[in-house]
Amino acid sequence: MLRILSAFVLAVACATTLAQQQPPRKQEGRQMSQEDRERMRQDMREAYRQRQERPGGQQQQKTRQMSPEERGKLRRDIEAANKDLRR
Repeated sequence: MLRILSAFVLAVACATTLAQQQPPRKQEGRQMSQEDRERMRQDMREAYRQRQERPGGQQQQKTRQMSPEERGKLRRDIEAANKDLRR
């Protein structure tokens, strides 16, 4: 009986050890080839250029200053909106 119990315990210990081991990961699947890296760089450059060339882009709006007439109209509109809110 003791032999059967010890064989069973040994089998369970081996099974749990084997179950915990993970298969080795393949490094090749995760690494990009040199061509893939270069293609990605070119795609990113092209996307950046297109974004810069797009009229009305966010970058263009940030750097454009308002003319004095536009600033005055905006100020009058804001003052009128504030008066309407107080009523």
